[in-house]
Amino acid sequence: MKKLTLIAAAVLATGCAVGPKYEVPTAANPAQFKEAEGWQSAAPADALERGPWWTLFGDETLNQLAASIEVNNQNVAAAAAAYAQARAIVAEQRASLFPVVSLDANGNRSGGGGDTRTSSNYRVNLGASWEPDIWGSIRAGVTGAQASAQASAAELASAKLSAQGELVANYLSLRALDAEKQLLDTTVEGYQRVLQITQNRLDAGVAGKSDLLQAQTQLANARADQLTLVRQRAQLEHAIAILLGKAPAEFSLPAAAWQLTVPEVPVGLPSTLLQRRPDIAAAERRVAASNEQIGIARSAYFPNLNLSASYGFGSSQVSGLFSASNSLWSLGVSAAQAVFNAGAIGARVEQTKAAREQAIAQYRQTVLNAFADVEDQLAATRVLSQQQELRRQASEAADQVEQQMINRYRAGQVGYTEVVQAQVTALNARRALLQVQSDRQTTAVALIQSLGGGWHL
Repeated sequence: MKKLTLIAAAVLATGCAVGPKYEVPTAANPAQFKEAEGWQSAAPADALERGPWWTLFGDETLNQLAASIEVNNQNVAAAAAAYAQARAIVAEQRASLFPVVSLDANGNRSGGGGDTRTSSNYRVNLGASWEPDIWGSIRAGVTGAQASAQASAAELASAKLSAQGELVANYLSLRALDAEKQLLDTTVEGYQRVLQITQNRLDAGVAGKSDLLQAQTQLANARADQLTLVRQRAQLEHAIAILLGKAPAEFSLPAAAWQLTVPEVPVGLPSTLLQRRPDIAAAERRVAASNEQIGIARSAYFPNLNLSASYGFGSSQVSGLFSASNSLWSLGVSAAQAVFNAGAIGARVEQTKAAREQAIAQYRQTVLNAFADVEDQLAATRVLSQQQELRRQASEAADQVEQQMINRYRAGQVGYTEVVQAQVTALNARRALLQVQSDRQTTAVALIQSLGGGWHL
């Protein structure tokens, strides 16, 4: 055994790694975003805590629902299982750095023909084998597995962020539908009053049948729109149930007031937040994993060395099996080297290099997409803020026109067609205002997601 130890030490002393040193690939890194001023240059920060960003919308029901995503969402559960699998692979790869020790024992009796004599043989053996990591292929496998596990961790974070963002967006859209349904309920009540006015004018002989038919059409269309909102709300409620890992029949969300809170983007928000995006972190880790595959492929150019040793006992009788005279031992060294394989090793090395270049390109594209995503959401945030004020002004003006037309119709100054036009314009303006308010909230969710889960450092 001492000889084996000396051989192993000599081998390890000459060990070396044949893989390329890993460096994080360069990627797009603008000094600032086009759609926002005061943003600073990015630096890696994907390990920063994101926190419960959905609390920025100030809705207690939403806080409770979003917090349960990690526990109940099945996509998140699948990503968590994949991460656990990746960690187990790291442990398996690391085990290859150590010798394999085995214990075996056997005993048999034999005889044959008409000979009544039999023979016995008993053996107990403790053996060990070890493939020293001379060329660093095993260490490269461990490092690659660690990078893959880190990529799986980032993908788990991405699955959580995606599920949380989808739930928050669906919830806010559902509350916007509740507000729109309330608006239509109020509108239907107003249409019913106008219909009664028209009926009274028809009974008095000061209005035609066409006025009544127009009022009935207007009311029926508004009621049909109410049912459309009921259908859309049901679909959102079902989607929320699925995100929470529940069957739609097991979940319901009563109507409630819509919180119009829209988180404001802080001035001078640093672009370092962008590096927290889990998809960027996962893409970079996949580059690191592919880099280690090059070293593993290159190690095939060099001979494989295997050390083995065993110590045991053999005897024809059990009683004397463990005596010193029956001891057996062996030491062995074996080496194997491919002499000719028609360039197969070189081809595998080139494959791993091409795979690394592919991973680098995908990483850079992920970064570019991330910057474009943030730019899109920043532009939408600015434009929607301006649109909301204009929609509010349009809605207030349309409301006044509608009331004036109703009053003038009562006085017989205008026909009912003008009333219908004013009502349609007013309703569309109110719904457009609600829509832009809803868009501001869902855009805020998209911006938070594009920044990796919030803007708190």
